[in-house]
Amino acid sequence: MAEKHLIALDLDGTLLRDDKTISIKTKKVIQKARDEGHIVMIATGRPFRSSEMYYKEMNLDTPIVNFNGAFIHNPKDKNWGVYHTPLEVNVAKEIVEACSSFQFHNIIAEVMDDVYFHFQDKKLLEIFKFGDPNVTTGDLRNFLNSSPTSMLIHTDEENINSIRDHLSSIHAEVIDHRSWAAPWHVIEIVKAGLNKAVGLKKASDYFNIPPERIIAFGDEDNDLEMLEYAGLGIAMENGIDQVKTVANEITLTNEEDGVAVYLNELLNLKV
Repeated sequence: MAEKHLIALDLDGTLLRDDKTISIKTKKVIQKARDEGHIVMIATGRPFRSSEMYYKEMNLDTPIVNFNGAFIHNPKDKNWGVYHTPLEVNVAKEIVEACSSFQFHNIIAEVMDDVYFHFQDKKLLEIFKFGDPNVTTGDLRNFLNSSPTSMLIHTDEENINSIRDHLSSIHAEVIDHRSWAAPWHVIEIVKAGLNKAVGLKKASDYFNIPPERIIAFGDEDNDLEMLEYAGLGIAMENGIDQVKTVANEITLTNEEDGVAVYLNELLNLKV
């Protein structure tokens, strides 16, 4: 048997196919890896409410990283610890105020499973409706009273860089931000110092698995720190160039069972 590894899986564009399902082959490979003693966990930018179905589908019992590291817990072990690191509410309102100088479509604040929309937005609501969150619509400067786990600014592609430059110049010490891939031009904001690698380190410490025995898969810029932290950072062929640059290796696309193919060969699973 191969030495025990910790396997960290991003969801969208990595574990999930484009239709947001996990292939039968991938599920079989992951189950075989677990049967042989390897530990599998999810690390995603999604909130728990919209990743819980995949956690249950794979019958996991490990910690899960949500909101890109702003929320980390083990749904099957209440004693593992809950690590929720939100933005300060006053910082969130300052960001809303600053955005009034820029062109944007909407600002969304998520306080765990409470979602606040600055403007009414049917299209974005479709994305956020997973898990049946509590939704409030109205000026965030008035309606947001709790510290948000994350914030999202939806704008046009040509405004992304100017807004991000402004955020960096004003709030660099208290927030980190990154942008989503097309077709959604969204800036995602969390408290400074948070990323998926923060959650991965908590899990590796808990399971006593050193970074050199961590395998992490990802495709977007919110996976960069995790891939760099892992001994084996694996980029998906469909991933962005920056991810491929920092990765140790590149596997097939999410449509071609890239995660399964790589693990099957590396761990000699014979699935």
